[in-house]
Amino acid sequence: MLTIKENLKETMKGGNPDRFVNQYEFLDILLEAPFMAGVFAEPGKEMKDGWGITWRWQEGQIGQFPVHDEEHIVLKDITQWEKYVKAPSVEFPEEAWQAAIDHAKAVDRKQKYVTAFIAPGIFEMTHHLMRMENALISFYEEPEAMHELIDYLTEYELNVAKEYIKYIQPDALFHHDDWGGQTSTFLSPQMFTDFLLEPYIKIYKFWKANGVEIIVHHNDAYSATLVPYMIEMGIDIWQGAMTTNNTPELIKKYGKEITFMGDIDSGPVDFPEWTPEIAAEHVERACTRCGKTCFIPCLTQGLGMSSFPGVYESVSNAIDNMSKKMFK
Repeated sequence: MLTIKENLKETMKGGNPDRFVNQYEFLDILLEAPFMAGVFAEPGKEMKDGWGITWRWQEGQIGQFPVHDEEHIVLKDITQWEKYVKAPSVEFPEEAWQAAIDHAKAVDRKQKYVTAFIAPGIFEMTHHLMRMENALISFYEEPEAMHELIDYLTEYELNVAKEYIKYIQPDALFHHDDWGGQTSTFLSPQMFTDFLLEPYIKIYKFWKANGVEIIVHHNDAYSATLVPYMIEMGIDIWQGAMTTNNTPELIKKYGKEITFMGDIDSGPVDFPEWTPEIAAEHVERACTRCGKTCFIPCLTQGLGMSSFPGVYESVSNAIDNMSKKMFK
């Protein structure tokens, strides 16, 4: 029987895995890094992060959202972004890193990847700072200022990477940045390449030059038109590939260059009235249509968890059952 990492590598290269890679099993994601303080609000609570963005988790919702009324919005004028946007410090004493260091030391690196976690990403940061509609308009009306802001955000990410590498020496990176809705990207492919391609090449090249073997990018959206640019960026695994992307077709076209992780949309599976039968149905569909290689069956959720208790575990059990059926 292959180890978890061996099985992943066989899956990614189109080789001979002996089972499906089961969701996030190959990543041991560090959430204790000091940058993560103030990133997640608690249900029913409100908090402000290091950038000054106010986050509110409304009662009855499954996640938090930035508050963008006139009182709370951070970036009020993109042409004066330097006046409003101030990156938080990336320098923390070693003791602030101790929980993450201890976590990393406890991981069996022969089995799993010690994984740095970055969220939100560059595009998400633009609209978290100034509201989605303001960001999208600014890409068109103030491209010079948007390029400057994105360069600033990129430098911040590189500084974060340096600290992660200094204290943790991660083997993998799990990076969030949602680039679309369910049926379309937020930016046209041309605009996407104009603004985001070079920054991400720079970021991901730096991580790989400093010991990171695998880049996993979370983007639970339609982004089929962006896959060539994901490959150019250096992304090894696209996590969050929704069914609307026609995952089997993408595997056929690009599987030699990138692995697709998802095809089990969280919406139809991870909801209050979910059942194991519903989970099993979606898992079987994904596994049978996407095949054994260059594909990792997974909920499109951006961490190894679910919004409603038991869903993630039920999906994992169903994937194990499909391995028994399809790998003989």
